[in-house]
Amino acid sequence: MRILLTNDDGIHAPGLEVLEELARQFSDDIWVCAPSEEQSGAGHSLTLNQPVRLQQFGERRYAVTGTPTDSVMMALREVMDGPPDLILSGVNRGANLGDDITYSGTVSAAIEGALAGIRSIALSQVYSRESMESADAFAAARQWGAKVIKPLLDVQFAERTLINVNFPPLEADAIKGIRVVRQGFHDYSRGSIVEGRDPRGSRYFWFGLHAIEHTLDHGTDLEAIDDGYIAVTPLQLDLTHYSSLDILAGKFAE
Repeated sequence: MRILLTNDDGIHAPGLEVLEELARQFSDDIWVCAPSEEQSGAGHSLTLNQPVRLQQFGERRYAVTGTPTDSVMMALREVMDGPPDLILSGVNRGANLGDDITYSGTVSAAIEGALAGIRSIALSQVYSRESMESADAFAAARQWGAKVIKPLLDVQFAERTLINVNFPPLEADAIKGIRVVRQGFHDYSRGSIVEGRDPRGSRYFWFGLHAIEHTLDHGTDLEAIDDGYIAVTPLQLDLTHYSSLDILAGKFAE
């Protein structure tokens, strides 16, 4: 099995090292193509207003001066000598839960893979202040990752779908298990924008998501993480709201 690895935290991110450890439990045919710098929050953006450069760091290991989407596109069209059987994106440093997935470069890299018809899985390690200061902040993903990935290799993904996986901020032996759940939602009215001034006196603004309230509806990824479970969420790329089609069509037919 040929596996492509990517992320949004950059080619030198520790989570990518964890992802490579997981991937090598399934194959030796591993390719890496990731952003050269951190691209958190890049979403499914594509670089169009400047050239993208490709740098090789070793055998089958490349970095792209662009977004996670750029990285997957470059891997599939320029770097690899044949398509991968699987794309793994992550392991992200931080959660990609609820509607945060729309901002996520980690999930968007998997979206690009799904658009190309390739089985794609995004993996993220949720963290707390305490867990990120631990000796191994990715312990949960490191020890549970293969247990999550292996069953997914036997599943026929529906067209234009992907899997989003989040590991809770717990020691590996404290995790209660794995839940397959739907996407939750946040209360974005609780978000924050921090204003400051640079050394020349000009104003700047820093977006912060730390104060956003989680809406822990039953059966969601947010609830699963809060309860100490790994959250596995199937996502689809069709954003059409089908129940509105006839209503809107009727309005324009009047």
